[in-house]
Amino acid sequence: MRFASLTLCVAMSPLLPAQHTSFVSAPAKSWAVDAAAKEIDIINHSGSYIRYRQRAIDDKGDELRDVIESKDGAVARLIMRDNRPLTPEEDQAERDRLTALLDHPSEYARHVKNENSSKKMAIDMIKIMPNAMIFTYAPDQTPSPESSAPQVVIDYAPDPAFNPPNTTSEALTGLRGRIWIDANAKTIVHMTGEIFRPVNFGWGVLAHIYPGGKLDLDQASAAGSRWNMTSFHEEVTARALMVKTIAVKKEFHSLDFQSMPGPISYQDAIHLLLNTPLPR
Repeated sequence: MRFASLTLCVAMSPLLPAQHTSFVSAPAKSWAVDAAAKEIDIINHSGSYIRYRQRAIDDKGDELRDVIESKDGAVARLIMRDNRPLTPEEDQAERDRLTALLDHPSEYARHVKNENSSKKMAIDMIKIMPNAMIFTYAPDQTPSPESSAPQVVIDYAPDPAFNPPNTTSEALTGLRGRIWIDANAKTIVHMTGEIFRPVNFGWGVLAHIYPGGKLDLDQASAAGSRWNMTSFHEEVTARALMVKTIAVKKEFHSLDFQSMPGPISYQDAIHLLLNTPLPR
């Protein structure tokens, strides 16, 4: 009854245009299902290749990388550190690292294997999420300023009936938040999350996540129909193996997207990175 009442309230609001009223006439979960499918497409990006810069900020510092997606996997070159140009020694170390990947393909294959493992874990979680959560339309439907496109705003919270099928998915039982979806592309524009109660992995033996953690995600069209993450912020405090408490604070920003004319090998991508002058 609560779901039906909220949907009716949103749909009948005089502040919403007729087009938006039609957007919220379907169950909120249907938007989550469609958005999850689009997220998997973004991760796989089959037949689409881009070049961009990625900024990573954590307790180790602030690093900017030039990233190229090849047909074999992504390749990145460090180009700035802590908002300053690399020293000659830092640049040479990065050149040596990339050259070693050319000389030892098995090292790059190991990198790709780890990358694919992370992708699979993310895809598995995305597939589970529509069934792990209860989705409702946000009453105010205030759009995210990140996009001018028509948006649908839905809230999510754990479904008490959800039984996590594996250890990783246990994290969803303590997560709630809000999702802004481009109503035309059916793709997530903005997403927030909050760890509002403790989460145990393996009955707390493997890890324990403390409440108060937050995540924030922004996405946008990177090139044509291709979407990509533009920013991600994560703050989580966890205890690993019942011993060490770790505070994780990470921030990623992707910018300066360029569409690649076609698939290239990872070797060609490395040569292209090495032949690009560093920013000064």
